[in-house]
Amino acid sequence: MIGITGGIASGKSVVSERLRHLGAVILDADVFSRDAINPHTPGWHRVKEAFPSVIQSDLTVDRRLLGRIVFADAKRRRILESIIHPEVLRRLQVEAKIARQEGKIVFADVPLLYEVGWERFMDQVWVVYVREDVQLKRLMERSSISKEEARQMVASQLSLEEKIKRATEVIDNNSSLEETWRQVDALWKELESDSCIDRT
Repeated sequence: MIGITGGIASGKSVVSERLRHLGAVILDADVFSRDAINPHTPGWHRVKEAFPSVIQSDLTVDRRLLGRIVFADAKRRRILESIIHPEVLRRLQVEAKIARQEGKIVFADVPLLYEVGWERFMDQVWVVYVREDVQLKRLMERSSISKEEARQMVASQLSLEEKIKRATEVIDNNSSLEETWRQVDALWKELESDSCIDRT
């Protein structure tokens, strides 16, 4: 299993979509995180107890409010992570094993891969990189938030510069979509001929 990570709004989804198009299996930790706190799941009950204000009238979690709470308070963020992360990791490992048995190359799209120490579960880690000014602009546009809020969200994660130092491969996403795809395609070709990735 190969980890894909980066910073918030760095373009991991663009890379993941290209890899899916090329034939990879993409396991999305964000999707698994959302599933972990769906109404009436064990995770939802724990969130309701720890963050009662985020439970809406239809019983779903107000994810935007929850995000604001935990991004502003590291202690509360750790509480939420202790609820969600074990379930996400379990699903990643189970679904990766199934896909590898089918002969697929498996990628795990994990935004906080280094922050939670999951690089030890990966064969390689690919980091998607953008400059901070590009990252902030994309995040503000995508989430309709202020520059201050965007800076706070970026600051809550390990810096992209530090992630680059630890990466197996770095994909520069500062330029055009075609240039990003070119880098991904080249790395994919290497993978297909690389016997060191366990696909069985």
